[in-house]
Parts: sequence; C-alpha cells; structure tokens
Amino acid sequence: MPSNETKSRKWQVQLSALLVLWAVALPVHANPPFETDDPGVFPQGTGEAYLFSGGGFSEDGDSFDAAPGAEVNYSALPNTFFHLVVPLAYDRPAEGDAAYGLGDIELGLKWRFLSQDRHGVDVATFPLVELPTGSSSRGLGSRKTSFFLPIWLEKDWGPWTVYGGGGRWFMNDPGQRDWWFTGVLAQRQVTPALYLGGEVTHETAQGSARSSGGRRPRSLRARRPRGRRPGR
Repeated sequence: MPSNETKSRKWQVQLSALLVLWAVALPVHANPPFETDDPGVFPQGTGEAYLFSGGGFSEDGDSFDAAPGAEVNYSALPNTFFHLVVPLAYDRPAEGDAAYGLGDIELGLKWRFLSQDRHGVDVATFPLVELPTGSSSRGLGSRKTSFFLPIWLEKDWGPWTVYGGGGRWFMNDPGQRDWWFTGVLAQRQVTPALYLGGEVTHETAQGSARSSGGRRPRSLRARRPRGRRPGR
C-alpha cells in the first residue's frame, strides 16, 4: 500500500463469502476480510483465542503489524467482553535494517447496552487502547498511546443482517492526526455454514505513519478480521 495513501480520503468496498468458524468453546460467525465491527458479545464465561497475521508492502518498504499476533477475547460479565492483542511486528524499510520484535499491545472492552430482544436493535461501544510497547525507533510501534472510541449497531431480519457504525481514532504521535472510520455491512445467511455479504467503509485523512516514526492503529491497518458476530 503506498505510503501517501494515508494522507488522502479513502473509500473501500468489499464483497465476501463468510464461513462459520469455531472459537474456544463457542461457535461464532466470522466475516473476514471485513473491517466493520458489530455489537455482538460472547455469553458470559465464554470467549475465543487465536493467532493471526497481517501486514503490507509499499514503496517505502514492508511492514507487518502481526507476524504473528495473538488475540484473546473473554466475557467475564454480562453483555461485555475483554479484549487483548499481543503482536510481534516486522519492519523492513526501503533503506536501513529490518527489525522484528514486540509491537504495540491493544486493549479493549466491548459493552452492549441495548439488545434486539428488548429494544429492537443491538447497540454497543468498543473502546480500544493501543499502548506504545513496540520500539518506534526500529519501526515496530508508535511513540504515543492512541485511542479508538466507536459505536456499533445491528439489526436482523430473518436470514438478513445489517450492522455498522464507526468512531474516531485519537492519535498522539507527532506527524499524525485524529481520524474517523465508518462502515456498514449487509450479509445474508445462505446455508448454516455460508454467509454472503458486502461492505462499504470510509476513512478520513490521516498523517503519514512512517514519516512520523509511528504506525497506524493495528485494527484498521493490518486488515485482520473483525466483527466476528459472537452468539447472543
């Protein structure tokens, strides 16, 4: 992905076939490669844990934010789950030495405060914090803590599901600026093991991650699966 892409407004449309995945002790619906999240939470006392990998290539060099990364989500309280991502990052600039090591750790808490059963629509917030645990001098992380504050909504009609929302990334790295992400997704369950869906996303203008010595937030940078639609 060219580095100047982060300086421009960007629209993205994705279509995908979705297959059911099985997580730790819980069947969940997955929606890679979609970026839009949903308000789904895990039943209390359940969760998931898995490894993932993601990165990109550009004229400025190669950068992998999870090579690999480990993610754990667990619901200890009703209508919530705790979120932790610990990645190993890789950076190979066009000029200079390659680096590999701990990246920026991500923490989050999803809270669904409205449900379709009682209110006709699911609504949740999922604040994320990215801690600058990766070495910014080696290109493995940011120099400052960043925050994401979103709202996600969902409505189901028989085999159809529509969800979306968005939020603002609060960036504290020099050379970066706060920016917005929004997205909406529609999908249809075709069989018990197959979903078809389409997504439209939009990101506002951002600063250059590489020129500032920092990185874009991982959840939208590495294009890893999100919105895994846990069971109600």
